[in-house]
Amino acid sequence: MNVAIGCDPNASPLKAEVIDELTALGHSVKDFGSDDPIYANVVIEVCEAVARGEFDRGVVMCGTGIGASIAANKVPGVYCALLTDCYQAERAALSNDANVVAFGQQVTGSHVARMMTRTWMANTGSFDPNGRSAPKVERIKEYAAAKHT
Repeated sequence: MNVAIGCDPNASPLKAEVIDELTALGHSVKDFGSDDPIYANVVIEVCEAVARGEFDRGVVMCGTGIGASIAANKVPGVYCALLTDCYQAERAALSNDANVVAFGQQVTGSHVARMMTRTWMANTGSFDPNGRSAPKVERIKEYAAAKHT
């Protein structure tokens, strides 16, 4: 898969770990940078590229991941999950069809971030459109489409 990734300067070390993990898993990664202290700028750039279909998935980061996930979810067509553990990483793909995930440098250790990345990517594309969560996800998508038409 092609993965877009970006963060603010606070999250540069974690971003490097996630890039290494994605590359080791055989994915192609484009780094959108980490120089801008306004995390929303790079997050929006990453997410717009995912929404346009230029990338299969995206990863965004800031100090806590909260701001990055909020900014990501403002981009139409992006469904970003803020991850803090591997179960959430699995469910982000299987139950929520998240095409972007967010991590926080100040709250997520590099080993955990690598495990969450591995888990999310292993389950990506496995969302069941007929499963128990499908109507919930569909309602979110319906609402988003109505607000942006």
